[in-house]
Amino acid sequence: MYRLSQPPCSKATRIQLFNFSTPPMRAFHMTWWAFFLCFIAWFGIAPLMAIVREDLQLTKAQIANTVIASVAITVIARLFTGWLCDRVGPRRTYSALLILGALPVMGIGLANSYESFLLFRLAIGAVGASFVITQYHTSTMFAANVVGTANAMTAGWGNLGGGVAQLIMPLILGAFIGFGADNFLAWRLAMVVPGAAMILTGIAYYVLTVDTPDGRPREASTKASGAFLEAAADYRVWILFLLYGACFGVEITVDNIAALYFIDHYHLSLKMAGLLAGSIGMMNIFARALGGYLGDRAGARWGFRGRAWLLGTLVLTEGVALAAFALFKNILPAVASFLLFGLLVCMACGATYAITPFINRRAVGAVAGIVGAGGNAGAVAAGLLFKVETLTGPQAFLILGLIVAFTAPMVLALKPGKAEELVLATPEAEPGLAMSA
Repeated sequence: MYRLSQPPCSKATRIQLFNFSTPPMRAFHMTWWAFFLCFIAWFGIAPLMAIVREDLQLTKAQIANTVIASVAITVIARLFTGWLCDRVGPRRTYSALLILGALPVMGIGLANSYESFLLFRLAIGAVGASFVITQYHTSTMFAANVVGTANAMTAGWGNLGGGVAQLIMPLILGAFIGFGADNFLAWRLAMVVPGAAMILTGIAYYVLTVDTPDGRPREASTKASGAFLEAAADYRVWILFLLYGACFGVEITVDNIAALYFIDHYHLSLKMAGLLAGSIGMMNIFARALGGYLGDRAGARWGFRGRAWLLGTLVLTEGVALAAFALFKNILPAVASFLLFGLLVCMACGATYAITPFINRRAVGAVAGIVGAGGNAGAVAAGLLFKVETLTGPQAFLILGLIVAFTAPMVLALKPGKAEELVLATPEAEPGLAMSA
């Protein structure tokens, strides 16, 4: 582990992917890996829901409730975790989240009723706060010229876990069945695997990372409460709150729903449905970073308004693609529109965080925390559509797509303050506070 006796290390100005020797790059790799595992744990049960539904005799409304529960608690958890990072630092916060979060992930296999399953899914949702620590830690480690790229890459590679979960969890299930377990026991045993990996990663995170580039512990912020109140009073923050709900919130709702939707409406196998559902999460290996990169390019050419226009365009076309997916009855055009939606929704997430640091220089962390929570609030709202008994799956997706499209024009109200205009004119300046959600 990095010691204070070693020469001090400043913030990294480059991302050296194959360098594991410096504190910034160790933090870079540990954050995305930890977030990746948390995403697998968070959505690991989704591709197994067809079996869980049969085992626990769940209704459509009960399944929708479990989806909502898995993202609802994350709204509060993200705000609390950002505050905790300021108090004790990202290293200890992440280690604690990984180890404690592993308990309900493994424990969900003990559920024997709808009520107990619902409570476990609610508790598992807290691991979604890992996004906060990921962005917080990379923001403290990288200089302004690369911090946006570092944030987009770690977030995107972490989100990749949502897609990987759709692919590997049915394989883990199949492995346990191959060893003699029946379907109902196998899904329970399968959830032990990501939980155990989280515990090991939590220990490694504590050993291998430090809070700051020079190895010093993170000092508690005495201005955190004031910054949060200042951010909460800014209408632009709530516009981004809604827009992030329209992209990230919709993305994680689709992560939860898609596999079951493909099984029920297109009669695909569990593995094929998981493959298609996981394609959106898999796109995060490049698409989220692409959205952030294009946001930076648009900002360099057209200023803050260019960043906003890009986000609006991505959200609008994302909504149109989702509505088209709902209308197609043939599997081929449906899959094509589904994949287009996946690309656009991931890019929109990255483009959102190309704007967030430039809303309020004095409250970057607080702004990012509220915006990040908006993603999960959006997921809760989207999940309610799939709870309505009178709505079919295609109808719910169509309504959701139209709602998303109609949020896009809100970007026209976004503009930077005077201090942020100065930062945009001098991009080499350091961010005022670490982004924390």
